[in-house]
Amino acid sequence: MTGVLTLARNVVAAEMQALDRMSSRIDAGFEKAIDIILNARGRVVVVGMGKSGLIGKKIAATMASTGTPAFSVHPGEAFHGDLGMIKPIDVVLMISNSGETEELIRILPFLKHQQNPVIAMTGKVNSTLARHSDVVLDISVEREACNNNLAPTSSTTATLVMGDALAVVLSVNQNFQPEDFARFHPGGSLGRRLLTRVADVMHKENLPICKPEASFRDVVHVINRGRLGMALVMEGGTLHGVVTDGDVRRAFDSDCDYKTIRARQIMSTDPKLASPDERFADAEARIHAARIGALVVKDEAGRVVGILQIHDLGTDEPSV
Repeated sequence: MTGVLTLARNVVAAEMQALDRMSSRIDAGFEKAIDIILNARGRVVVVGMGKSGLIGKKIAATMASTGTPAFSVHPGEAFHGDLGMIKPIDVVLMISNSGETEELIRILPFLKHQQNPVIAMTGKVNSTLARHSDVVLDISVEREACNNNLAPTSSTTATLVMGDALAVVLSVNQNFQPEDFARFHPGGSLGRRLLTRVADVMHKENLPICKPEASFRDVVHVINRGRLGMALVMEGGTLHGVVTDGDVRRAFDSDCDYKTIRARQIMSTDPKLASPDERFADAEARIHAARIGALVVKDEAGRVVGILQIHDLGTDEPSV
């Protein structure tokens, strides 16, 4: 193999250079594109052919998942019936490096008739597509990263990044929050953490409970039986404290007589608490910040209703 690492680095460098140059060309046209989309009553319809179409699908997906309703349409299918998917209230983002892609040019009269705002993303600012668009976003590159200057490489990267810039700026201007992202991604880890409440995952049946006067042996038995890393020290429905497996280890390492010691003597009287209605993500953050193994869950009336253990978060136990 000839110069594999050098060639790879050259490709990356070429694409980075293309992005740097594109960045310097972002101007008021970009602001106009953002303004058009923000003020539109419809969706963003992304249209592209070939590699531009593939990048367009990704741009549409990114917009849709960050607060801007969007979808992609194949220009070939559009000309055979799918134009009905494009409503007059929609904004059309058309992607063509050459600006002369036949399948896109053929759609322009329909869009003009419907008075759809058209944003062109093209490498040729004087092309047919550019001349018939309301806004032109310049994605031109001096050279493809391909050694033959043929395969779309730098140009597709520039297109993707320009699309990301649109999506992110739109998201910021719509005050899109992590909770919004989670609503659109309920199946992902972020969605689960932000949408899930403590009550959804806490342990609430057969809680490990012992009395303040419980013997050390009984406390250990309760902790082992509960398999939650702690025992709740309670009497008459009142929580006096908790004994964790860490407290047990420290008792063994101390000079005290663990044969006569009681739960009240080794318990922590100020355990970390959580509310059943609290977001899972907030509870998770507190567990990690405090480097503890679990939170005691109390309801609004101050009653113990469960235990949230670190294993419920899908993470490893803290080191201390």
